[in-house]
Amino acid sequence: MNVTRTVVLGVSGGALAVWLAAAATTGTRSSAPVVPSRPTTSELQGEELKAEIARLHERLRPTIAPMQTRDLFRYSTAPAVPVTPQRPPALAGPNAVAALFATPPVKLIGIAEDVANDNPVRTAMLSAGGELVFAKEGDNVPPQFRVTRVSSEVVELTDTATGTVLRLALR
Repeated sequence: MNVTRTVVLGVSGGALAVWLAAAATTGTRSSAPVVPSRPTTSELQGEELKAEIARLHERLRPTIAPMQTRDLFRYSTAPAVPVTPQRPPALAGPNAVAALFATPPVKLIGIAEDVANDNPVRTAMLSAGGELVFAKEGDNVPPQFRVTRVSSEVVELTDTATGTVLRLALR
C-alpha cells in the first residue's frame, strides 16, 4: 500500500509541476490585425427588421398623449335656425317653368316598413332643411309639407300653403 500511495502522490505532484510551468511561461505570440468582416445580406436585413420593429413599437406606445379634438358621441351644438314658412312666387311668366323643375327642399332617403296586424306601416326617411325626419302618413314635415301617402317606392307630400302635391320616389 505504501508503493501505491507513493506512485499516486508522485504522479499528481508531477502533473501539478507541469501545469504550473506551462502557466508561468511568457511566450511571445504574434498578433495579427483583426479585419472586420463585411456584413452579409441576411445581417443587413436583420438590422432593417430591427429598425422597423423599433419604429412600430414606438407607434404602439407613443410618448406624447393625443389631444382630444372632438367628441364622437355628441352632435353639433350650433343653434337651430328657426324655419319660417315662405310663400312660393306666383307661377306666371318666364320663371314659371324654372320654379316647377326646381329642386325640392325635401329629399327622400329611404322607406322603412313594419307589419302590424297584417297591415304594413311605412315610415318615410326624409332630409328636410339639413335634418333627418322620420314621417308617417298625416305627419307634418318642415318647412311646409304634410305627408299624404307613403307607398313602397313613393312618398306624396302636400304643400300646406298652396295645396300642390310633391311626389318623391326612391332612386
